Amino acid sequence: MMKKMEGMLVDYERLNQLQANLVIGTKQVIKAITNGQVKEVVIAKDAEQHIINKIINSVNEFRVPYTYVDSKKKLGKACNIEVGATVVAIRDNS
Repeated sequence: MMKKMEGMLVDYERLNQLQANLVIGTKQVIKAITNGQVKEVVIAKDAEQHIINKIINSVNEFRVPYTYVDSKKKLGKACNIEVGATVVAIRDNS
């Protein structure tokens, strides 16, 4: 189940198709947000709350739309990695 935020909806299949444009992991995503390289962020609902809060603070500060998905495991699988992913960003290539 996904939550629609900021008028955008992301699904696992779409993320799988965007492999070359993904930034995976909390530190890398926050850095990419800060550098203005992100057009959208996807956050796993089952991530630790302090990590979610850190990401939410960054996306709000830089006005980046975000979406929730239900599972770190499914998010990691959609990104073709062997482990769960707490957060994924889609790069802005414009």
